[in-house]
Amino acid sequence: MVGDSFPRSPVVVITGGTKGLGLGMAQAFLRHDGRVVVSGRDPERVAQAVAVLAGEAGGDRVLGRAGDVADAEEVQALWQAAVERFQGVDIWINNAAIGSIEQDFWEHDPATIRALIETNLLGTLYGTRVAARGMLAQGHGQIFNLEGWGSGNERRPGSALYGTSKAAIAYFTRSLVAELHGTPVRLGRINPGIVVTDLLALSIRPGQEARIARFIDLFGDRVETVAPVLAARVLANRRHGVHIAWLTPRRVLGRLLSAPFRRRRVIER
Repeated sequence: MVGDSFPRSPVVVITGGTKGLGLGMAQAFLRHDGRVVVSGRDPERVAQAVAVLAGEAGGDRVLGRAGDVADAEEVQALWQAAVERFQGVDIWINNAAIGSIEQDFWEHDPATIRALIETNLLGTLYGTRVAARGMLAQGHGQIFNLEGWGSGNERRPGSALYGTSKAAIAYFTRSLVAELHGTPVRLGRINPGIVVTDLLALSIRPGQEARIARFIDLFGDRVETVAPVLAARVLANRRHGVHIAWLTPRRVLGRLLSAPFRRRRVIER
């Protein structure tokens, strides 16, 4: 990358890029002539995602690699695979995350707590470390960390575990923005709002489905709505410390005001 401009076909690495929002963003970057690298823990799901992406854009612009973001060596191997295939990385998106059923924190078993914190928080830390080191060495690049419920200090009964991981990511990212100031590496945050994915569906507390469905119908969006906008804003960004948000206060207010006149249906019944 020369100066402040991306190359014609930027290389984008997306962790957790085999389904949901990650896969949607990969598809959007391909439509912008990008080259994408997607990762996930399940080799079969990685292969399926690569097949979908290659079918849309051709296999020469797509790479998939199975790995666990909670393993520092596997994250480093992901960077190396991208560099060996595409000779560099222009954008790295720490998107990998898992959720948990909404319940009182003390009801979570230790294995669930460990897995969520390792994937959501440790995976973001490792991804940022690997990408920052590689981009500082190559002289350019942008890193984006995915926020979520809890990043803005939101609280809801049953969301303490997931929210803690996302609140920590917000703090970490703000801190690293200061550390990377004056370097050729830009770091930013992406808050996609409430996107209907498997992660969201699996977190709903039993017995609360109807209430949550009404909330999501009002404030939620589908992947195909959000992903293209986020990808375009990432590609257009030239600012260090940027915060890219989909569900802005203005959009929230607009939906509240229009709710009595227009019924939104986001979740499939």
